[in-house]
Amino acid sequence: MSQMSNYKINPFIYEKNKSLFSGVGVASVTPFDNNGNIDLNAIDRLCEYFFLGGISYVVVQGTTGESSTLSNEEKEIVNHRFVSGLKNKLPLILGISSNNTNELCDLICKTDTTGFEAIMSVCPYYNKPSQEGIFQHFKNAVDISPLPILLYNVPGRTSSDMSDETIIKLSSYSKKIIGIKEASGITNRIANLRKNTHDEFLVISGDDFTMIDAVRAGADGIISVAANAYPSIMNSTYIQLLWENDKLIPQNIPKTKLNPKEFVLNNFFQLIFDEGNPSGIKFAMSSLNLCKEKVRLPLTEISRPLKNKISKFLFNYPDNE
Repeated sequence: MSQMSNYKINPFIYEKNKSLFSGVGVASVTPFDNNGNIDLNAIDRLCEYFFLGGISYVVVQGTTGESSTLSNEEKEIVNHRFVSGLKNKLPLILGISSNNTNELCDLICKTDTTGFEAIMSVCPYYNKPSQEGIFQHFKNAVDISPLPILLYNVPGRTSSDMSDETIIKLSSYSKKIIGIKEASGITNRIANLRKNTHDEFLVISGDDFTMIDAVRAGADGIISVAANAYPSIMNSTYIQLLWENDKLIPQNIPKTKLNPKEFVLNNFFQLIFDEGNPSGIKFAMSSLNLCKEKVRLPLTEISRPLKNKISKFLFNYPDNE
């Protein structure tokens, strides 16, 4: 992987976690124009917004990026635009997934991954494989992958939960499996994974709602949906969590512990997921003039009552602090 010096990485976060993928990563949306086509100018705006907001890295072509609705040609266009916009600024992770192991391996081999530091791949969905099937799926993928792989466990979407034992087994199989985006929302799993995987293995929260508890349990950070709209707040919150028990805490940082139940973005999390992701976050971003709220079927735009609630939240918290 590229060295830290290639990017504008926050040195405090890097020193704490020793990884390009520590801190707050954003699961980026894919912007569309009013006709449903890729909005390249909006991608440029997002790249600048994420960089200035203190984001540590960007995930392209994940669930929030509506990757399942993009053609291969569109994916290539989107990938190249993000690479161009964030070159020497922020590391990039590329989502490549399939519930067909042979297809996944074929996609990894054929995809131009230039400019990306790692591939993120989700646990096979719909098939509901055994744990051995999940292990063999990722074993085959990592054996042929030119880049490190970040596992992605999100049982709420896949109906397939990768067990701790399978994750630990995969971490032992290859150092090219660099970690997991754990989005089950069960934070007590994190401590077990942290204890039983090697020191360089990343355990990254994939759940905005439980980010604070996840980091306290030992997570290396979060891949966040809300950070599309509030990168600065998510980043500053993560840094404060790192400083909570640090004897070198700067005098200008509050020495009080964050209360997860009182976190300023809790209501925002609820609102943006209420009628599906990324429909909610895209409306919020349209209100911030970052991109259109356009999504592709089978997703639809959110209802007017929910739009009003999100607009009210954004009015009360207009600044990314």
